[in-house]
Amino acid sequence: MQVSLKVNGQATTVDAPPNTLLVQAIREHLRLTGTHVGCDTAQCGACTVHVNGRAVKSCNMLLAQAEGAEVTTIEGIAAQDGTLHPMQAAFKECHGLQCGFCTPGMVMSAIDLCKTHPGASEAEVRELLDGNLCRCTGYQNIVKAVMLGGKNMASA
Repeated sequence: MQVSLKVNGQATTVDAPPNTLLVQAIREHLRLTGTHVGCDTAQCGACTVHVNGRAVKSCNMLLAQAEGAEVTTIEGIAAQDGTLHPMQAAFKECHGLQCGFCTPGMVMSAIDLCKTHPGASEAEVRELLDGNLCRCTGYQNIVKAVMLGGKNMASA
């Protein structure tokens, strides 16, 4: 089955079996390996990407459901010149990562969180990050990074 979509601003067609998950297409067919597979059950959020501007766990979506969609992965959020997205920069500045496995999905979720809940309080950020698991950081620096990233996104 052929599915046409736009990934990180570039039109592409993926030829894959009908049961192919979006995360499989991203990683295996398009070779964009920044999107991680953690649980395969939509529990951890490591596979989060944006589909038509909204955060989606790509292990829980068939590629066929993305027909005609605009998909943005972690590789597609930095500027063309390599300048980090404000959320990426905030994660770096606030040390919002340790092993880095959850970081791409966490950043993608955080961007959506800040767009849909601008000015969220620390408690709201903690609640809204539910569904994105980190086994290393204890979340304190992630929350700081999301709050700083949101502030920087709003002023950009």
